[in-house]
Amino acid sequence: MKLRAALIPIAVVAGVTVLVAAAARDPLRQARRSSPANVTPTLSSAVATVDDYLNQSWTDANIAPAEPADDLQILRRLSLALHGTIPSLEEIRQFQSDTQPDKLRRWTRRLLDDPRFADYFAQRLARVYVGVDEGPFIIFRRDRLTDWLSSRLQADHPYDETVRHLIAETGLWTGAPAVNFVTSARIDEDFDENKLAGRTVRAFLGQRIDCAQCHDHPFRDWTQDQFEGLAAHFGEVSLSPFGVEDKPQEYTIQDRETLEDRTVAPSVPFSPTWLPTAGTSRGQLAAWLTHPENRRFRRATVNRVWGLLFGRAYLRPVDDLDDPPPTDAPDLLDLLADDFAAQNYSIKHLIETITATQAFRATSTIEGGDDTSLAVAESKWAIFPLVRLRPEQVIGAILQAASVQTIDRNSHLLVRTIRLIRESDFIREYGDLGSDELQERGGTIPQRLVLMNGDLVRELMDSNLFNSVGGTATMAPTDEQCIETAFLICLTRKPTPAEASNFATQLQGTTDKLREQIVEDLFWSFLNATEFSWNH
Repeated sequence: MKLRAALIPIAVVAGVTVLVAAAARDPLRQARRSSPANVTPTLSSAVATVDDYLNQSWTDANIAPAEPADDLQILRRLSLALHGTIPSLEEIRQFQSDTQPDKLRRWTRRLLDDPRFADYFAQRLARVYVGVDEGPFIIFRRDRLTDWLSSRLQADHPYDETVRHLIAETGLWTGAPAVNFVTSARIDEDFDENKLAGRTVRAFLGQRIDCAQCHDHPFRDWTQDQFEGLAAHFGEVSLSPFGVEDKPQEYTIQDRETLEDRTVAPSVPFSPTWLPTAGTSRGQLAAWLTHPENRRFRRATVNRVWGLLFGRAYLRPVDDLDDPPPTDAPDLLDLLADDFAAQNYSIKHLIETITATQAFRATSTIEGGDDTSLAVAESKWAIFPLVRLRPEQVIGAILQAASVQTIDRNSHLLVRTIRLIRESDFIREYGDLGSDELQERGGTIPQRLVLMNGDLVRELMDSNLFNSVGGTATMAPTDEQCIETAFLICLTRKPTPAEASNFATQLQGTTDKLREQIVEDLFWSFLNATEFSWNH
């Protein structure tokens, strides 16, 4: 028995060694997950329509689009956009070994079918729906809302149906998670109808109308009366032992001029014929908002998803779209929005379409282009925009770079728990962008210091047999493969000849501790490089 007990830890170490060594050495490593899914057959025509529109706009502006990016670069973009992290070495080896046709589209579907997509996108959308504050915990459960959103994204339920649940659902916040959209706006003993109206229009119509609760919008056609009419749809919301219910009652507010109470009837700012004649006020609002003829809803959804994929909305700001939308000719948002509706409001289909376009698959540079020409090309989506990674993407990439294997739901519970704790601590220290995460912001000196001097990067890059640094340093059979593996793990690309030559010189003839130290420094440099913290 003592001998068996002594052999167990040795066997564990040996097993880990074999796994790490195989990933570092073999570029054709067999997948431990299912093979990539087939391409959705309806994609080709939708992608062609969007590409035709983009090419015509480039021709009209006399712009030559950028060259296509290489497959590994696109894989990195897809992983960051859909999973909030970079691809693991394990996934890269599988991707490199895939020689079947239409690889990128099949891998896009594979990433979309991975539960990490649903979990990550649920978090992104929840920021828009309920902000980032935890709210009144007794009646607001953010975790239940994001879990529910994740399950609906995973099953690819129609998005318009999801929105109707969010606006009109009744029940307990634990048993009917969609009601957390409403309970997040409860302040003290009352629901804040103004807050709910503002969030609804911002999240689902792409408009900021909050100022209209006090006065007519100074730059848009929104009026105070319109805002009050929208808020009145939430005036029947009440809380009972059964959770959120709709109790028929008049919605009264205090007039700002007379200071007297007055009654406001539920109304909508345009197309009142879309309102059903039956149902609760919230149910009527939900039906009006997602009505098949409501271009604003479809365009706002497409614009936000575009922003989450590129890091920058197609029309900016993402929540200040033209109202009414242009009617002279359909633009790119209309083309995508019409296809989105035709495909039963499938978020996955919308993402597949956008990520297969020339705009998403282009490089971020133009040969010989200066700052002015690059800016023009970027404004026309002729190149992929250079954007900073969001905080959760930065920490997700750092944690994944420390592991050869993919960190996901299949990972050991201890690995997932440690990741959750480290991710939360890092974002708190690095700075959360909140619900306005698609607004452009510059990096800060404290953020750079967190990466350069923080304990997290130092601890993760400390070479040991169980992390990617130690595995790369000790198991790669040659200096060249050691360097290439490090580049793939951190930057999802192979080194240029100049880079390979430079680092090979440093590694040449080194052994044991000195070699591990050099590889540690190499990983640390990559994680602190500008290339690592930007999407391109």
